[in-house]
Order: sequence, then structure tokens, then C-alpha cells
Amino acid sequence: MTGAGGQADPVADYEAALTAVLHGPGGAKARMIEELRDGLADTAEAHVGAGMPYGQAALTAVREFGTVEEIAPACQRELTIAQARHTARVVTLTAPFLIACWYLARTSGLQGATWQLPRTAQSVAVCLAGAAIVAALLAAAALAATGVLARRLPVPHRLPSVVAWAGTTTSVAMAVATPALAVAAALTADWPLLALAGALSAASHAVVASSARASRRCARLTFV
Repeated sequence: MTGAGGQADPVADYEAALTAVLHGPGGAKARMIEELRDGLADTAEAHVGAGMPYGQAALTAVREFGTVEEIAPACQRELTIAQARHTARVVTLTAPFLIACWYLARTSGLQGATWQLPRTAQSVAVCLAGAAIVAALLAAAALAATGVLARRLPVPHRLPSVVAWAGTTTSVAMAVATPALAVAAALTADWPLLALAGALSAASHAVVASSARASRRCARLTFV
């Protein structure tokens, strides 16, 4: 990037390079980049006040700050934890919905109770509820470990990966729950409620899957 007079701006170049290599929640990443940019700008300004030309002052500030390769791992670790918290929060909020779907499928009045297909749909819902309970417990533990407990204890090294796969499991469960609920809706007296649950499950799957995918990417970057 170039600054005034068409000259390259080392601070802007540094910001662009760091932005390109970091991944995480948009808000957290933007705040981090802004803080780093402000720190560099303040350091460069101090050097300019001491009599350095801006270009040399900016280069000196960047050298003092450390290279992108040196700074990025610590920044990415922080963003990975932020992404893990986001995914854990999403799982914690949506997993109870899967349990509610299980309850609806289990208690719905079947039209022809001897039909194997609706019985299979109910069995699938039971399995999904079990997966949702496990994922919700892991997500709640992750929120605690990266929140209040993080003030006293270090965040477990592999926790972001665990959260990422808990989110993936939940999203897969929701993807399977959607057709299961659709089948149950077609064959039960409570079809409007189950159809609504299926639509909400599909929407929840999209949200959880996106967050879990971002968590997996951040975890890979952090532990490479």
C-alpha cells in the first residue's frame, strides 16, 4: 500500500499482511487489527516526533513490533479461542432444540403405529438427542474453560479442536434430523408442529455448520 506522495506505507502493508493470515470471528479480528494498527501508528508517530522521516519511522515501528510471522501465531491463538467460544455458544443454544425435536417425534401420534418408517424416524431422533446432550455438555464446559476459569487456569491446548468437532457433530445431527422430522410430520397427526421443527432444524444446521467449519479452520491454523 502507498501513503502520501505515492510512497509505500509500511504500517498499512503490515496491517494488510496480518489481516490476510488471521482467521476468526469478524468482530474480534477487526478489533485486534485496529488495536495493532493504532499501536504501530503511535510508535511511528513517536519516532517522527523525535525527528525521523515518516517512512523510516514506520519501518522502525514495524521492526520493533515484530514480523508478521512472529506476531501471527499469538494473534491466531486468541482468535481461535474467540471462535471456539462462538461455536460453543451456538451449540449450547441449539442443542436443546434437538432434544425438543426428539421429544416431539417420540410423543407424536402416529397414523398407523405398526409402520416401520415412522418408528425408524423416532429411533433416529432418540440417537440425535443423545448426540445433542453430549455436544451441549462439551460446549458448556468449553464456555466455562474459556471464560471465568480462563482467569485462573490456562485454556486446554486442544479445546478449540474439541469444540469444533462438537459443533460438527451437532450440525450433522441437525442435518439428519431435518428429513427424519419431515418423515414423521408426513405420518403423524401433529404434522404442523413437526414440520415447523424440521424447518427450524434446517436453519439451525446452517448456522452451526458455518461456525463449526470456521472453528476447524482456526484450530488447524493454530496447531500447524
